[in-house]
Amino acid sequence: MKKQSNFLYSTAEDKTIVWFENSNEYLVLENTTADILKRLSKGISVNEIAEALSKKLSVPLDRTIDFIIDLEKRIYAPHSNKESEIINDYRDIEKPKSFEFIKYYKVNNVVFKVSYLSEKELSLVHPKFAHLVVSDTSKFDYEFDVFINNKFIFLIVDKQLIGAWSRSDIHYFQGKFSMQFIQKIHQKEENQWMGVFHASAVSNEKKSILFLGDSGNGKSTSLALLQTNGFICLADDFVPIDIEKREVYSFPAAISIKKSSLKTLLPIYPELETTAEYNFTRLNKIVRYLKPNNTNYFSHLPCNDLIFIKYKKDAELSCEKISKIDAFQQLIPDSWISPKLENAQVFLDWFSSLNCYRLTYSNNEEMIATVSKIFNNDL
Repeated sequence: MKKQSNFLYSTAEDKTIVWFENSNEYLVLENTTADILKRLSKGISVNEIAEALSKKLSVPLDRTIDFIIDLEKRIYAPHSNKESEIINDYRDIEKPKSFEFIKYYKVNNVVFKVSYLSEKELSLVHPKFAHLVVSDTSKFDYEFDVFINNKFIFLIVDKQLIGAWSRSDIHYFQGKFSMQFIQKIHQKEENQWMGVFHASAVSNEKKSILFLGDSGNGKSTSLALLQTNGFICLADDFVPIDIEKREVYSFPAAISIKKSSLKTLLPIYPELETTAEYNFTRLNKIVRYLKPNNTNYFSHLPCNDLIFIKYKKDAELSCEKISKIDAFQQLIPDSWISPKLENAQVFLDWFSSLNCYRLTYSNNEEMIATVSKIFNNDL
């Protein structure tokens, strides 16, 4: 059985977080189980480990042998990488000779030319970046081409094929498009990013806080409320953090506002009344896009706090520190973490330094006051 080549371990409370290099996967294990894994990775035999465990736990040897063999099978089972499972061979696919839509997006002083084959491709990217459109097309710095061919969507950047994705993996395409975008804006290659998080990032221009939570919990709505109260929107939905500084970097996408939040936000943002509405059937949500108040898309700030936020009608305000393990298990599933060994270690070190909170609210003013306290270390 082929063993994984490298592991990283990080102790959190009474558990051990383990990272596997071959699959870039993180697991939270009991300390005893993690110890067994460490021994297996050093080449110690199943029988030797089982004998020591049998004595330590006072259980029959055959039970500890079975446990270790089962663990070994589960830990070393092959993992598939959906992003790389491209069914067709696209090497001979040619770029279309013409595109129906060509948009120019300006991020500070950087101009992107993005060509979309049809309205279908346009709908997958453009709504989030429409506020960046400029009419001056005399020059551009980077060129992106987006087109669907044979049921696969292709991304070409500066004449180089970045990849192709099936319809079921459209979110991978969107993630890769955004990753290419931030690489050009911030002049950092993919291996210079620690990770990208499905979160909302708000700043007080000195540091940042990440809001996390399931879709519909109120991340983007909270961000929209905060940016009218002296805070800055650094990023929404796609939050990149770099390796060198371990800081949150600005991402220029608009804030996605669900239909259920309009009643709250229309008095503050009357422009939402006439903003285009997008129905994402696959995600079962209808959204409008709100321009972020960020004026410096090159900005980047440290982050010390994660807040798992939830709007709940008629709920009394509650804000408390939560278990690092609970926070980790909620953070990982929707995150992209760099598969590089050194970067994974930086991520584990960064996470171990964070404060993790759960904030439930129904009163917007109380939520804003509480976030202010966390920024000021007054909670």
